[in-house]
Amino acid sequence: SQPVSGALADRHGAGRVMGGGAMLLAVGFALPAALPHPAIILVGIGVFTGMGIACTGTGTALAAVGRAATPERRAELTGLVMAGGSLGQAGMVPLVQGLISELGATVALGILAAIVLLIVPMSLAVEWRQPGRFRAANPAVGLAGLPSLARRAMAERDYALLTTGFFACGFQLGFLTAHLPTHLTLCGLPAGVGALALMTIGIFNIPGSWICGRISNVIRPERALGAIYMLRSAAILAFIAVPPTSSGTLAFAAVMGFVWLGPIPLISAAIAQRFGTANLGALYGICYLSHQFGSFLGAGSGAILLDVTGSYAAFWSVMIAVGIAASVATWQVRQPP
Repeated sequence: SQPVSGALADRHGAGRVMGGGAMLLAVGFALPAALPHPAIILVGIGVFTGMGIACTGTGTALAAVGRAATPERRAELTGLVMAGGSLGQAGMVPLVQGLISELGATVALGILAAIVLLIVPMSLAVEWRQPGRFRAANPAVGLAGLPSLARRAMAERDYALLTTGFFACGFQLGFLTAHLPTHLTLCGLPAGVGALALMTIGIFNIPGSWICGRISNVIRPERALGAIYMLRSAAILAFIAVPPTSSGTLAFAAVMGFVWLGPIPLISAAIAQRFGTANLGALYGICYLSHQFGSFLGAGSGAILLDVTGSYAAFWSVMIAVGIAASVATWQVRQPP
């Protein structure tokens, strides 16, 4: 849904798309709360919240901020947006855990449905329609022009390289999010260490996202992206080189958390430098589709490997190789005119 929501935001304003996405999120939480059946849960959590996140999440928000910010501060401010998302995640996880413990999962889902509706009045203060200067000088293509825009963008060598690197980013994050707690349990660590590691990732991602965006004021975003991918690979290598411990796992989580969503403001800045910001939501959405496909493969292949072999031992070298390949691809991106 991300390319579609991005194209709609470019054409009709990010605020309208975010408001609609909040309603999709509310439906996604309310359906399984009202009808707790496996099929309803799949439709609600799997489909409606997926579409809702695409409308309210990074692509739509970054498109609005990218058009409002000056080129010099665009990556820094989009990094600040990502930090806000991480702060919300860090705050909501313990809140929801408390609600489940005290009131049960069904009531917690209903409360979440009500909370996300707060996005609707907030969306009124965001870009409610595309700014006039873009409508006149460089109009957004909208849904009708999205296929043509995707073909033109992917034909650009540098955009294709950025998209390839973003695939690797999603591959690593998808695997770690889905399987790091299980890996730690298989290694004999307490189950709580996995949850604490994910929380540590979220906490360190708050300052990391802003700093990664601000770095683009000093060096080219493509060079910073390559360095982030290489740092992740080095952190994974150090993590698997020694038997896992609680302290070592938290140190690994802190390093990974610092650069967890850092590529997003840098990717957004690199796209805006090449194509402008009129179609930023759609162009980021196309690139993000590659990220999510990588995430799907990282999580899915890790699950298959665990079923077949009973461990993740063979997967870590793949994670390192994918990160190095992303660095090499991203460092091949040329500086825009």
